[in-house]
Amino acid sequence: MKEKKVLITGGVSGIGRSMAALFASHGAEILLLDINAKGLDETAFSLKAKGAAVSTYQCDLSNSEDIYRCTELIKNEHKFIDVLINNAGVVSGKNVSELTDQDIEMTISINLLAHFRLIKSFLPGMIERNSGHIVTISSAGGMIGTAGLVDYAASKFAVFGLDESLRADFHKKKLNINTTVVCPFYINTGMFDGVKTRFSFLLPILDLEKTAARIVKAVIKKKKRLYMPWIVYLIPVFRLMPVPMMDFFARFLGVHDTMNEFKGRKNV
Repeated sequence: MKEKKVLITGGVSGIGRSMAALFASHGAEILLLDINAKGLDETAFSLKAKGAAVSTYQCDLSNSEDIYRCTELIKNEHKFIDVLINNAGVVSGKNVSELTDQDIEMTISINLLAHFRLIKSFLPGMIERNSGHIVTISSAGGMIGTAGLVDYAASKFAVFGLDESLRADFHKKKLNINTTVVCPFYINTGMFDGVKTRFSFLLPILDLEKTAARIVKAVIKKKKRLYMPWIVYLIPVFRLMPVPMMDFFARFLGVHDTMNEFKGRKNV
């Protein structure tokens, strides 16, 4: 990763911030996108203190005009990026009957449409150079629907398909552009504060730093997919079962009760 330009959305907190520090430790130049101006300053200061090359860009990922303004600025200043990590995400934690149109639009804008807009902005440069890597942070909730996560799961299912289709496109066109999709269970970042798991030995709440390290390792090794924990790899097998049986196992594992005491992150 030495001197590679790595752009991370949602880079001032959670796994975004941890990934930034880890990529920087491998010699990468870090570009951070986030709406949190104070967080950008603090993260940049922390990384620069360790000798990292860091650039920050305040950007509202729910706003297409702001995204394109920001990506044009990045291209003017850096010409191209090597790795795009679509990491930023939001969760409402509401049942479908409680969701407002604004809730739904916010979730879809940040968790899905921002991926498209950033890819559209930087993919031409990757194609021109025949080099690049697009990392999609999806979710285990992008492979199996979960009660209380209707809008979130819909957005994560969508980006899971986005990654798969990109991979097929790049292979068909013989492009040397890599893709990695990441599907973790809940991570202890604060975003899902209050969630519970019934069988922690099967479905543990994932450790932030360990998760970030595994993602960075997967990107460096150019892995096509990373699911966490191991049991998430069995979801495609569950889908071969009749629907009532699949739903029974999901209920038995407590998947649909995980959001019962959800609180979420109070401050962005």
